[in-house]
Amino acid sequence: MYGDPRSRLLILLDLPLTASYPYRHAIKLVLMPEEIMLAPGSIQSGSFQWVVFFYLGMVATLQAQAPVNVPENPLTGVIDFHVHSGPDSFTRSVTDLEIARMAKDRGMAALVLKNHFTMTADRALLAERATGMRCFGGIVLNRAVGGLNAEAIKRMVSFTGEKGKVVWLPTFDAENHVKRFKEKRPYVRVVEDGRPVAELKEIFRLIAKHDLVLETGHASAEECLILIRAAKKAGVKKILVTHAMADPVGMDIERLKEAAELGALLECVWLSNLQGPKARLESMRHWRTVTTSQYARAMRAVGVKHFVLASDLGQYLNPIHTDGMKAFILELRKEGMTEKEISIMCRDNPAKLLGLK
Repeated sequence: MYGDPRSRLLILLDLPLTASYPYRHAIKLVLMPEEIMLAPGSIQSGSFQWVVFFYLGMVATLQAQAPVNVPENPLTGVIDFHVHSGPDSFTRSVTDLEIARMAKDRGMAALVLKNHFTMTADRALLAERATGMRCFGGIVLNRAVGGLNAEAIKRMVSFTGEKGKVVWLPTFDAENHVKRFKEKRPYVRVVEDGRPVAELKEIFRLIAKHDLVLETGHASAEECLILIRAAKKAGVKKILVTHAMADPVGMDIERLKEAAELGALLECVWLSNLQGPKARLESMRHWRTVTTSQYARAMRAVGVKHFVLASDLGQYLNPIHTDGMKAFILELRKEGMTEKEISIMCRDNPAKLLGLK
């Protein structure tokens, strides 16, 4: 580069272009002045601004400036169980590799990559090998993979790397989702006449056999309870109610308690703070807002041992996952949650689901 084979290119991937969001980090390049070949510049690519440094020989260290009132790193050892990233058919703010690099840089323990329309077990392995960040994936049983398709699960668990750990029941194609948002398109039914549909028998058997995590997707609150009971009876040990309080699931305290008593964990996602009439994305303005304060009250009522924290981020114009998880943790502290309680929800419980603990 510029005639010198020893030169290197260092790219920082952590600067969203959205000017109205305060997520641009102040950066300090720890490098002796005489080693700098070129003053830092910036280029724009997609939805990110990339800060570029050309330098000789040694590896530089980039340090993001943290607020003085947060002296420690809240993300150390944290697992984000709900990560959307590109490539995708929806516009995403970062790619798999970019968010994996960011998470590793911030000391997180693992990511679970989710895509509504394709498997992520293969992508998780590639992201982990490319970045060193531990990543996992799974499959969402939407129409793009055949709906309630047991064969898709069989293929996922046979992939190299064994990174497929999660099976989500239908999300955007769930009957409850389509009807809740008054959409006129085909859907996938999971409960009929008060019982799980026949296709779920084999799906539950496979999940139990391979010790996978069953997520309830966008089923209704009542459907979730029916599914949890049937899955437990079929031998499924790990069940997580997908963003249990947020749309279109909408569990109230009593249903949260019932799901917990049945042995399911309950996911809380920071994205729901951004949904509602004031959402930056028009597509999210008809989703119900669920605040961190509401989550904290539910955690107190049901017990923190039954919850899992996640970001559910990756949407264009929304904050990146690492900032969302950090905000979630800091907001829960303000709600009076102890470090031990928060750690149970963002470290211990997700680690157990993934077989890391």
